Amino acid sequence: MTPLRPALPRVLSIAGTDPSGGAGTAADTKSISAAGGFAMTAVTCLVAQNTTGVQAIHTPPSDFLSRQLRSVSDDVELDAVKTGMLGTTEIIAAVGAWLDENPPAVLVVDPVMVATSGDRLLEPEAEEAMRHFCERATVITPNIPELAVLLGTVPARTWQEAVDQARRWARRTRVPVVVKTGHLGGEDGKSGEVLNIWVDDAGVRTTASAPRVKTSSTHGTGCSLASALATRLGAGDAPEAALAWTTQWLHEAVAHGSALRVGTGHGPVDHFHRARRLADAGLADPWAEGDGVPAELSRPEDLAPEIAPAPLSIAAAGPWTRALWRASSDIAREISTGDFVAGLVEGTLPVAAFDHYLAQDALYLEEYSRALALLAARAPRTRDAIFWARAADTVLSAESELHRTWLAGRPRAQASPVTRAYTDFLIARAAVSPYAVGAGAALPCHWLYAEIGAAVPQVDPDHRFAAWLSTYHDPAFAAAAAQAVAAVEEAMKTATPAERAQAARAYLLASRHELEFFDQALRLRAGGSR
Repeated sequence: MTPLRPALPRVLSIAGTDPSGGAGTAADTKSISAAGGFAMTAVTCLVAQNTTGVQAIHTPPSDFLSRQLRSVSDDVELDAVKTGMLGTTEIIAAVGAWLDENPPAVLVVDPVMVATSGDRLLEPEAEEAMRHFCERATVITPNIPELAVLLGTVPARTWQEAVDQARRWARRTRVPVVVKTGHLGGEDGKSGEVLNIWVDDAGVRTTASAPRVKTSSTHGTGCSLASALATRLGAGDAPEAALAWTTQWLHEAVAHGSALRVGTGHGPVDHFHRARRLADAGLADPWAEGDGVPAELSRPEDLAPEIAPAPLSIAAAGPWTRALWRASSDIAREISTGDFVAGLVEGTLPVAAFDHYLAQDALYLEEYSRALALLAARAPRTRDAIFWARAADTVLSAESELHRTWLAGRPRAQASPVTRAYTDFLIARAAVSPYAVGAGAALPCHWLYAEIGAAVPQVDPDHRFAAWLSTYHDPAFAAAAAQAVAAVEEAMKTATPAERAQAARAYLLASRHELEFFDQALRLRAGGSR
């Protein structure tokens, strides 16, 4: 009978310390945990360092390291091992001897030999010992200068040169290399991306990319990548999936590192930003949107008077829609500043996230068109009936063209729980609720998208998502959104106070559905590799 795999991969980090928490065993423990593993550590050396640099190093006797390693392996079955700073020939020999007795299924070696400043960290004898040590790895994750030292050559200047060097190493040793281009200058048209490239003796096996982030919070990125990669490999992921997940997770950690405000030098990354974001998204607490709406709305000023209105480009059509926008302003701000929309506008959103969003949006628009058709059938004014009917047609004929072009040749996606919850909500409100309620529920898809498009001053044709931005930056879409606002203003004006309250709740809940719809693309199990 095949033994059951543990709930979490058990991963041992063998590295030095960092009392400021950004690198070494501190970063390894956080990275292993964030990647879904149970972290253990064996300390090779004690380092006095912070975000500004290293002040002192104390290296305990190597036999004490051996005792640490035996203490772990005598008791725990390991799924993966990651090594970082080994430092001396004695330490390298001690770890090598232990690995001979306890060969792990996965060994990721981060050959800490050269600092990003170019300073050599090992004596020549230790460098030679590290070259041999790397030959026992499942995969190695050197920086560009370290890869050159392993081969006895000059550092690569472009990602293609680095790939060629990695293939030379892999052909000679049969050990793959993850080439990391984060510290290259962006040659060969890759300035906007950071590439992590898995290279084996046959060449490039897989490439994972992430948008380049302008930040000084990069302390410990090498440690973090190697540890997370070891964890995903230890969990049974193929190299393609392991590298994709690790790359996208680390991108988010780097992007949000500066918000930690740790240290005055090169700060750490935020290892748990993704975990906190997903934990918040998974909370079962009822949405607060609509809770503050009174049972009846007789005056516009009774709706969310305490909320400061967000900037508005598509003007409200009167006091009721002005009150609706004010009530939804906190959600609108959260959407516009969130990682998805901000990355979309800036061009830094991973393409895999956009692919997921667009595939879901294609499914959404089919159902949204049905909801608009239902509104057209129930609209009391002819002009509003004509508008909703034309909008239903436009959604399928014009707005969906972007989806058909971008997604051409791909299998039809399945609706996600987030998408299905939103479309079911819209259909129900349009079909069985009073007309004003259905109109209120349909409005955010017009208004919020038009506001996002209006916030883009100009669409660069070379922008990675130019087609999407152009669709919602188009004056014709803004004009349609203004008509939707006008239709809802009229519906609110003629509705009963109880219907207005229901319509306001429907509008606010639809706005929250929009937030969740955007964010779902950043909740995928694995990151993209394009």
